[in-house]
Amino acid sequence: MSIGPGVTCRNSNHTPVMVREVLDALAPIPGKCLADGTVGFGGHSSELLRAAGSEGFLYACDRDSNALSAATERLAPYSGRFEIRLGTFSELAQWVEENRCDGVLLDLGVSSPQLDEPDRGFSFRADGPLDMRMDRRQVLTAADLVNNTDAEELARIFWEYGQERNSRRLARAIERERRVNRFETTLQLAGFVERIVPGKNRKIHAATRMFQALRISVNNELGLLRSGLEAVWQILKPGGRLVVITFHSLEDRIVKDFGRRLASDYFSEGNVDIPELRKPKRPELRWVRRKSIQPSAAEVEANPRARSAQLRVMEKI
Repeated sequence: MSIGPGVTCRNSNHTPVMVREVLDALAPIPGKCLADGTVGFGGHSSELLRAAGSEGFLYACDRDSNALSAATERLAPYSGRFEIRLGTFSELAQWVEENRCDGVLLDLGVSSPQLDEPDRGFSFRADGPLDMRMDRRQVLTAADLVNNTDAEELARIFWEYGQERNSRRLARAIERERRVNRFETTLQLAGFVERIVPGKNRKIHAATRMFQALRISVNNELGLLRSGLEAVWQILKPGGRLVVITFHSLEDRIVKDFGRRLASDYFSEGNVDIPELRKPKRPELRWVRRKSIQPSAAEVEANPRARSAQLRVMEKI
């Protein structure tokens, strides 16, 4: 979540993405009530509060306690104008009243500080425990998943969440290896994957897709996104806008499907859409822009991690 071109959040090296586009989409004019369901280190939130003026208010949450502490410090100048809690955006409707907010932001995925801190276990650029938990109150870790999940389920996770072509081969190899040596660290697992799936002239490391799949599975990211979209829609008032920033196709597909369903003027019972069985309904959503908004070339050059970002804007009818 960024504050502006070339500016990083205090107490972190995380540069939030597409800040100008977020502000344009949410139009946080003075007095608006907003919510940031993935407050992270507070970059987007601080800009939203600044733009919303002295009468503006922000609800914010994050499942990472480290990020929440940093965000609380960053937002301190706006004391009395925000409420911030530890938890996921799927829980927002439990403590924010229905139809309360003029705008909601969800900036999905993993943050730079999470990737850059070896002890969090999200990356294999440096060695660290095979953890990957965004919420450290959670029991399940990536090590638990790798060492205790049967090969068939591991292969499904690698394929569905990482589009890993060698999913079955890797899962079977992991199952054999862990009988002798448990997987405990990021470099241990990444090195093993590189030996099992060697290749020259790779654009990405052999373990990249598998690490993404493990992170998504450990944190139930896609399940929480599905339930979270429903939750934040409840707290959004008619005319309010939902802005979602995604970083890979799995997230983006869920967001698009959610938007299409609510924008439709009909519904179909069952899992198959049969035109003759469609029933009319009132559309609940309008796409502010049909296509996703991409980061500018200048932003990608300044912050390469923004290159896969897509921003979608929906308005509640």
